[in-house]
Amino acid sequence: MIELDTTDRRLLRELVQDATQPASTLGRKLGLSQPATWRRIRRLYDSGVIKGQRLDLDHDRLGFGVTVFLGVKLATKGRVSIDVFERAVSAIPEVQTVEHILGLFDYRLRIVARDISDFERVLRRRIMMLPGVGDVEANVMLSEERRPGPIG
Repeated sequence: MIELDTTDRRLLRELVQDATQPASTLGRKLGLSQPATWRRIRRLYDSGVIKGQRLDLDHDRLGFGVTVFLGVKLATKGRVSIDVFERAVSAIPEVQTVEHILGLFDYRLRIVARDISDFERVLRRRIMMLPGVGDVEANVMLSEERRPGPIG
C-alpha cells in the first residue's frame, strides 16, 4: 500500500471531481508546480491507486432511460459454469457491469435498456438463455446519486 499525504488526497479529490483538469490547473489549486503535479499523478498511476479514467455517459440522453439491477443465481455451480456464464454475459452490450457477489444471488448485473419492454426483451432473449442461469430478481433504479467513496 502506498503512503498518501494530504496533498495526494487533495489531488485525488480534485481528479474525482474532474479528471480532465490540466496539471497546471491542479497545481495552482494545490500550490504545486505543473511538473510536481505530474510526478504525483504519475506516482498514483504507477502504484495502482489510480486505475484509469472512464467516460461517464448520460444513458438517458443516449436513449437508455431504464437501468435495472438484476440478481442472478446460477442453477449449476462450478468453475466451468462460472467462467462460461461470465464470458457470455459480458458479451451482452446492455450489461454495463457484472459483479460476482456473496449472498442470495451469485451475480449482480447493471443493465441499461431503452424502456421496460426493451429490458424484458434483453431478459427473455439474452439473459435467461445464458448457460447456467437459474433464478433472477430485477430491481429498477429510480434515481442515482454519485458518491466517489473515501479517499482516506
